[in-house]
Amino acid sequence: MIGSAGATLALAAVLILTALSQKITYFYGPSDLLAAGAPPTNAIRLGGLVEEGSVVRGQGLIVQFSVTDGAASVPVQFDGSLPDLFRERQGVVTEGVFGSDGIFRAHEVLAKHDETYMPREVVEALQRSGEWRGPNPSDGPSEDPESATPE
Repeated sequence: MIGSAGATLALAAVLILTALSQKITYFYGPSDLLAAGAPPTNAIRLGGLVEEGSVVRGQGLIVQFSVTDGAASVPVQFDGSLPDLFRERQGVVTEGVFGSDGIFRAHEVLAKHDETYMPREVVEALQRSGEWRGPNPSDGPSEDPESATPE
C-alpha cells in the first residue's frame, strides 16, 4: 500500500513538473538573446527599450520596431493593437518567438510608462548594458514616505 502511494505521488510530481515546464516563458534582454539564441518554437519574453527611430507602421495593424538594451538591438514584428503607452525610448516587454531569420515575432506587447513599473529583468538587462537611467530598484521607492499623500 505504501509503495502504491509512493508511485502515485511520484507520477503526480512528474505530471505537475511536465505541465509547469511547458508553461514557463523565459525572459531575455537583446544582448542575452543574441548571445544565447532561443529555440524558434518556444515562446519567450524580450524586454528593453523601444529603439529611437525604429518604429515603422505597415499596412493594417502591422508594426515593426527594435528593442534595445543599449548594447544590442533585436528587430520585432507585431500584428495587433499597440498599448497607448507604447513609444520610442520607453520600456517594453514583448512575448513571442525568435525566428531563425533574426526577427522576433511578438504576439503580445506590454508598454511601461516609467522605470517604477518596469519588470526587474528589464531593469537588470539595462543595468548590465549601462543604459539604465533610473534609481537602483533595490534602493526602494525614491519618494520620502513622510511626504507622500494618502490615496
